[in-house]
Amino acid sequence: MPLELVTLPALDDNYTYLLHDAKTGATAVIDVPDAAPISAALKERGWTLTEVWLTHHHWDHVDGLPDLLAAHPAQVTGAAADAHRLPALDRQVSDGDSFTFGGEEVQIFDVSGHTVGHIALYLPTSGIVFTADSLMAMGCGRLFEGTPAQMWESLSKLAALPPETTVCSGHEYTASNVKFALTVDPDNPALKSRADEVSKLRADGTPTVPSSLSEELSTNPFLRPADAGIRKNLGMESASDAEVFAEIRARKDKF
Repeated sequence: MPLELVTLPALDDNYTYLLHDAKTGATAVIDVPDAAPISAALKERGWTLTEVWLTHHHWDHVDGLPDLLAAHPAQVTGAAADAHRLPALDRQVSDGDSFTFGGEEVQIFDVSGHTVGHIALYLPTSGIVFTADSLMAMGCGRLFEGTPAQMWESLSKLAALPPETTVCSGHEYTASNVKFALTVDPDNPALKSRADEVSKLRADGTPTVPSSLSEELSTNPFLRPADAGIRKNLGMESASDAEVFAEIRARKDKF
């Protein structure tokens, strides 16, 4: 049976995710902004939490962990490179590592940029990647610690995954990301169509995540620095992809 994925809104604009294997009963949560919605979802479904996967140390991804573990003891996994800033870890992982969950391989990618030590977790069999604040729906995380070159390298890793991959990111920023994307890629018909879709989803209070990697590749400007139209709009026809990415990120910071 395929793994079951549940998207849970938390705090003002965060998302956390439950991943459940019906065969073994294993259940993982990816990031813990707040314990309450996670505990409620576990109770509603009759699931027992077995694992917690942390993508990075920012408070809005870890602050709910003590309360969650008090009610639902579980194994905590996070980046070895970020262990000094994360809650206590039972399993430390690094780029290129993997482990097994529900009979499936979970691959670890270092996706530093938003923070140094940020990880993404990719399940190739289910075709799901948990990217938190690295690759986001229509955007990418602000570079609080890493460099544009680091973030471009990180996004390039994620962009190379199969296009049908489901991208589970950490925030409901899509509507504002779309508005910015249209300033650098205004002639993209796929982007215009997605803008309309996002507007309808948010009007209904429906989450815009997860998204598909194919959607991101066709509409997310942070994955599209090679696009001739974007380069022309930026006046950067002969620049490197990393340089174009850096300019897009700088413009988003001022948007």
